[in-house]
Amino acid sequence: MSRERAYFATGCFWGAERRFWKLEGVTATSVGYMGGTTANPSYEEVCTGKTGHAEMVFIEFEPSKISYERLLKEFWEMHDPTSLNQQGGDIGTQYRSAIYTTTPEQEKVAALSCQVYQKALDGEGLGKIVTEIKSDNGIEYYIAEEYHQKYLAKNPNGYDCHSSTGVTYP
Repeated sequence: MSRERAYFATGCFWGAERRFWKLEGVTATSVGYMGGTTANPSYEEVCTGKTGHAEMVFIEFEPSKISYERLLKEFWEMHDPTSLNQQGGDIGTQYRSAIYTTTPEQEKVAALSCQVYQKALDGEGLGKIVTEIKSDNGIEYYIAEEYHQKYLAKNPNGYDCHSSTGVTYP
């Protein structure tokens, strides 16, 4: 059984991880940091905005049970990809919208899904998508501190932190 990896940043990683871990076919999730310049950054360092990292959700999934397209649908709907470096009250580059792809095929599918969702947003009179889409090639994923892992399983009434456009992915 072959598994693939995916990386998504949608603002605060707690609520995003929960949305992904609940999907059938997702075999593992974790939260961490990607896209910055500091090796092994701490949460406190990332929160300063000086490291350049985004709060990221790592997903391992079985393509025979859930498609990358289905993960992208969840990604687009769970946050506001038109909001630059901010999701609701969470402000800073660590809360940016990003997709780091693990294969050339993922890169193509992610770019196409962005175009599809932009058309849906245009139809509702909403702004332009600012999501960063790029290959994870050469970009290290640093797993976050243990207390962040499955945070909302440990703290069911914890801060979910997601705001969305309310527009369904077609």
